[in-house]
Amino acid sequence: MRVESEFRRPRRWRGATIALVATAGLVLLAATAGVLVLARAAVRAEPRAITPRGALLPAEHAVVQLFETAAPSVAYITTEVLQPTGFFTAAVAQGAGSGFVWDTDGRVVTNNHVVEGARSVFVQLDAGEPVEARIVGTAPDYDLAVVQLKRVPPNLRPIPLGTSHDLRIGQSVYAIGNPFGLQRTLTQGIVSALDRELPTTEFREVIGVIQTDAPINPGNSGGPLLDSAGRLIGVNSAIRSESGASAGIGFAIPADLVNRIVPSLIARGRAPLPGIGINPVRPDVVERAGITGVVIAKVVRGTPAAQVGLKPLNPSTGDLGDVIVAVNGKAVETVSTFVAELDRAGVGSSVDLTVVRDDKQRHVQVRVIDLAPQ
Repeated sequence: MRVESEFRRPRRWRGATIALVATAGLVLLAATAGVLVLARAAVRAEPRAITPRGALLPAEHAVVQLFETAAPSVAYITTEVLQPTGFFTAAVAQGAGSGFVWDTDGRVVTNNHVVEGARSVFVQLDAGEPVEARIVGTAPDYDLAVVQLKRVPPNLRPIPLGTSHDLRIGQSVYAIGNPFGLQRTLTQGIVSALDRELPTTEFREVIGVIQTDAPINPGNSGGPLLDSAGRLIGVNSAIRSESGASAGIGFAIPADLVNRIVPSLIARGRAPLPGIGINPVRPDVVERAGITGVVIAKVVRGTPAAQVGLKPLNPSTGDLGDVIVAVNGKAVETVSTFVAELDRAGVGSSVDLTVVRDDKQRHVQVRVIDLAPQ
């Protein structure tokens, strides 16, 4: 037992020695650290002098001026929508988008999908307070809408209006809006492509759509797309992206179409729907049958289509009737392209239809009328 005790004592002693050395080291480090702190505190440090940058480059100055001029005309739109949550129950959902001042009477243009189904709409301009607005007109087929401010602030600045028919691929464009609720955001890009088609409602799509790589994200909808002169050339409406965020492919409704639809929304609360008085067979049915063109399901009595004797499908006999394959010489493979060509021609115009009946092709002149509900 005594040997075991003597064996343990040296180990205790060595541990105490190590602890003593370690403690001394800590004291030394602490002392050294104190010296360092004292030495560092004695060093003088002053803010660096600012290097003058001089004037902005002409290109930068132009963009700054464009934003400062246009931004007060851009609106931040918020909405409240009732969404069903079950039988006889609903919850209030909030939405947001962009818009722009159309005139000094307090009318603001935005996308239809921004205000669709809204029970309340508020518009905030520049740094002002949100102002309640009412919807005065919607055009789902063109994804456009107009709201009227209930209290018109002084010194409203309508956004300058440009044209879209003379745009060129590669020219600079600028988008101002409220992506993800971040107000008055400016993004820059170019016109990436022209004459794109944007599906809106069933059987209809907007033609002549502008494609841009200017970053457009959720919340930009309804905001202006501007040219380098600060003029409205389009209304930002949609993006193509698997993630739901900007992927460099955005679409804007062309200004020439906007300038045609908005006055109608203000005056009548609706947009004209060009047509000839036919009900088409569903496109998926036509496609499954391997038919190219517009198959007529019904001809409405008293319409231009009835007056020129267009013949509908007869399901009992299998007679296809007249299949419309072109409008003004331009091939139409689906109902949406047919409607787009009628829209291009406009209400009141006369179009040349190429129709096929019993494998024989002929041409008929048909007047385009407004089929929108009165």
